[in-house]
Amino acid sequence: MRELSLILTLLNMRLLFSALAFLFFLGVSPFAIFAQETTAKKTGFTRYVNPFVGTTPLTDPRIVGFTVPNGWRPWSGLTYPGSSLPNAMVQLSPITAYGSGAGYQYEDSTIIGFAHTNKGHWNLCNIPVLPLSGLQTGSNYASRFSHQKESAAPGYYQVYLQDFGVNVRLTSTLRCGFHQYTFSDNNGRRLLFDLARANNRVRDWKIEQAGESAVQGYQDVGNDKIYFYAMLNGTIASLEKQGEGKRDGRAIVHLKDDNSKAVELKIGLSFVSTDNAKQNLQQEIGPKSFDETRAAANRTWEVLLSKIAVRGGTEKQKSLFYSSLYRAFLWPALRSDVNGEYFDAKRKVVKASFNYYTVPSLWDTYRNKLVLLSIVSPKVTADVIQSLKDMGDKTGFIPTFFHGDHAASFIAGSYLRGIADFDVKGAYDLLLRNAYVEGSSRPHLTEYMQKGFISEPDIESPNVETKANAGVSKTLEYAYDDYALAQLAKKLGDTAHYRQLMERSKNYRNVFDPSTRFMRGRLANGDWVKNFNPQYPYYEYMYREANAWQVSFFAPHDMEGLVTLYGGNAAFESKLDSLFTVPWNPNYIARNVETMVGQYCHGNQPDHEAPFAYYFIGKPEKSQRMIDFILDSLYGMGPQGLDLSGMDDAGEMSSWYVCSALGLYPYAAVEDRYLVTVPLFDTVKWTQTDGKLLTIRKSGKSRKLQQVIVNGKPHQGYFISHDLFTNGGTIEVKTR
Repeated sequence: MRELSLILTLLNMRLLFSALAFLFFLGVSPFAIFAQETTAKKTGFTRYVNPFVGTTPLTDPRIVGFTVPNGWRPWSGLTYPGSSLPNAMVQLSPITAYGSGAGYQYEDSTIIGFAHTNKGHWNLCNIPVLPLSGLQTGSNYASRFSHQKESAAPGYYQVYLQDFGVNVRLTSTLRCGFHQYTFSDNNGRRLLFDLARANNRVRDWKIEQAGESAVQGYQDVGNDKIYFYAMLNGTIASLEKQGEGKRDGRAIVHLKDDNSKAVELKIGLSFVSTDNAKQNLQQEIGPKSFDETRAAANRTWEVLLSKIAVRGGTEKQKSLFYSSLYRAFLWPALRSDVNGEYFDAKRKVVKASFNYYTVPSLWDTYRNKLVLLSIVSPKVTADVIQSLKDMGDKTGFIPTFFHGDHAASFIAGSYLRGIADFDVKGAYDLLLRNAYVEGSSRPHLTEYMQKGFISEPDIESPNVETKANAGVSKTLEYAYDDYALAQLAKKLGDTAHYRQLMERSKNYRNVFDPSTRFMRGRLANGDWVKNFNPQYPYYEYMYREANAWQVSFFAPHDMEGLVTLYGGNAAFESKLDSLFTVPWNPNYIARNVETMVGQYCHGNQPDHEAPFAYYFIGKPEKSQRMIDFILDSLYGMGPQGLDLSGMDDAGEMSSWYVCSALGLYPYAAVEDRYLVTVPLFDTVKWTQTDGKLLTIRKSGKSRKLQQVIVNGKPHQGYFISHDLFTNGGTIEVKTR
């Protein structure tokens, strides 16, 4: 066996058999050891990626801001360690608990399946499969495992299932998963298809045999129906179905004991049909071996990660950087098949020349992650925009995600950065409908247009979970979205809409209360909400997953105007200082508002721009101190160095790290310019798809920004243009 070649060169056959017997006696798989050794010896950029970052719970009350209540698992990280390609349909990852965000919790000790879709967001985890052996009896479909016999790398995952005596290796393509199971006992080998379970409620499921070595079926979770076609390298003895279609049902594939080779399961997915799943499998894997498929996955990640090559910094910084860059490109997920077919927003099968993707997590990811996507993967970005436009064509409006209307920022910003391989005019017309037509992706739009703000009911005793209009957050976000859409209007020569939208972009001023110097809720008659505590966090009352402190510095499109509202530079600086120094009240416990620096919450997105705000009053060194503190102290924490501050939110938390570590932050994400900060690394070489190279160099020993030099010439101000990506160039960041 190829995996044992290293041992064969060192031991004669007698010693080899003795060594293997001893390892199995200890409960250690030699295959697991080999997998971990080869992962450790990998070269290139993928060696820096640790897919386990974000799988542990952050519980330190000094960081979280409060003592985590009994029974809570904080919403920190929620990442998964399994195999995926960039923006793929398949994310093949272990499941330790359903309903647990990403399905995998590092502190758990049993694995209950290996599912084929994931986001880290309490949904998906579809088509779970688990190998069973003759050593296992009854219906305890789970196995203990240990992290000492577990490993992962981009496009690869491995674990030894202790109770079944099975070493599991997983890899994947865009639309397919590849399982390899090495059993210590080849008798009674079985595969559990646990199709009644997923992170979504399963409405129906089906499985049937499709030849002597294949099964096919689907899992219906309501909004999606996920089809699969799976091929085995051995013969199926029987297919046992237990309560097909029912919530407590399952299916078990019994394998014939006709060979002793490792069991290999190749499975194609489709959101259209089993025929498409089969075609996806034939075209993406076909006769390829496991090692060939894994090597191809590694090459794919190597190409992506190598686009941003860094030199200098510590090993931990490089590991956190490339691990963060890796997570930034796991979502949105592909939904069209190799033949171009997909289910559209009207639940009809259609065919297109572009790849169809899920809606991005726009409330979270428009800030950093989708900007990174537009620079590193312009073709994927264009396809994502075409997907959003296709959804808009079918429903009348471009979809949003969770809150705000940030498709305006994503689409307009991508176009300003030179991405035009989509129906620009059609997308613009739909975004105008979003901004002007009630019933769109903007709730309370009529009131917003009439009054310039969205009001809130005066609730006598609101609590953390109170749901109302989130009027302050909506007003602030719609104002920014208006500005974003105005930039597209200007670019397209629509002067009338540009002027209207720019005027509306000042609406953030309408929720600023000068008496408290906070963004504050207003009643329908224009009065201020009376029950006001700026430190208290709300889920959806006045603010969305935030308190007054955390949204009161959000006007990224008009920071000069915001500073004026506060009374000038000195007053703004004093207020901003207080954001980071006023202690968090440990009695204010909100599950989605955690990881605190004073009142600043890095564990959620609404105030992610705030650390950079000192730049707008000429104090970049104060921003840098806070940025460095967050980079150094709020990523890669905990006893294993795997904690993340707050939920990764489809890569947004990771993307904040990437942009800040590189020293280029998209402060107003729609704009084709970037705020220069001091990078963590001595040299960054950022290669574009067309081969153009942007080089960033840091000189000086301190972290205090002294001067920015662009293409050899002193640069005025702190922003650099996207032209440096388009044309290539150099940025030197000189420190004192």
